Amino acid sequence: MFISPISGLKCALLVAFCLCVCSNQAYSQANPTPISHLGLDSLLKNYVSTTGNVNYKGLKTRKTALDAYCKYLGEHVPDETWTRQAQMAYWINAYNAFTLQLIVSHYPLTSINKLDKGKTWDVKRITLGGKKYSLNMIENDILRPTYKDARIHFAINCAAKSCPPLHNRAYTAENLEKTLEARTKAFVNNEQFNALRNNTAKISKIFDWYAADFGDVKTFLNKYSVSQIGRNATIEYQEYNWDLNQ
Repeated sequence: MFISPISGLKCALLVAFCLCVCSNQAYSQANPTPISHLGLDSLLKNYVSTTGNVNYKGLKTRKTALDAYCKYLGEHVPDETWTRQAQMAYWINAYNAFTLQLIVSHYPLTSINKLDKGKTWDVKRITLGGKKYSLNMIENDILRPTYKDARIHFAINCAAKSCPPLHNRAYTAENLEKTLEARTKAFVNNEQFNALRNNTAKISKIFDWYAADFGDVKTFLNKYSVSQIGRNATIEYQEYNWDLNQ
């Protein structure tokens, strides 16, 4: 049977295309973190303590590096080829990085609530992939409804003392699960935020604001707490301290 040179060329191109697609798929699976978060990781290690206190004065001297990382995020937005873990890590890091950038841009500052008449979370000042986002959009339109993981609340930080402490490392697809578990357990058992007893529990206001994410709050807390809460324990929510986490 005669095969024309043109048909042969088409077959060769088709085979090459298939090999390229398969190669890209294999690369994506072997590399669950499509971008690097080392830029943020370095800043967090140097300017955030193990307890989550931020050295904003020092970080301000590295604003160029922080701005560069935020710009980098804007140029590398998740798509369907990214793993779930890589996407979650991206959006958590984005929330934290742009919050740091916001504070550093206005530092010295005593509270994030001083900005935009207390509604700074609704301001669309973040550009990612050519689209404008607010901090609330990242949290409430992307992270919470897309991934439905209550532990997200202990990973994102709103720059206030009553917020779950900012982790001094960046999130990645590889460390996401382990880190979310560790941060949740640490927050639940931290007496500064939650005083858990058998008969009473004075807990963070976060468990009230986002009650729908936690389901039965006693069950959620008991999953992570060292001190178990009784079924009939009284729940109280602590007043939120909006002072800067420095």
